[in-house]
Amino acid sequence: MLAVIEVILVALQLYFWVVIASAVFSWLYAFNVVNPRNQFVGTVGRFLYQVTEPALRPIRRVVPTLGAVDISPVVLLLVIYLIQRILVRYVAPYVY
Repeated sequence: MLAVIEVILVALQLYFWVVIASAVFSWLYAFNVVNPRNQFVGTVGRFLYQVTEPALRPIRRVVPTLGAVDISPVVLLLVIYLIQRILVRYVAPYVY
């Protein structure tokens, strides 16, 4: 059972970095640092969007945007961190 918790923690950590990559990519795309017509850039952008949008969409409905700043990735990162801490502190010690 402890192995399952470890796999969940690794998956959450991987998703944490994917959300960060998606936010950075969206900034690069918004400021025209990357070429959106490049096939590789488009593929990476679509992948990051499709992976993160299902988790970010409900947050965007609840959390208002601050002008042009979207804080939903920050909220999602905090939720992921909270889930990791709950698993480590309250679930893992009782699995032994």
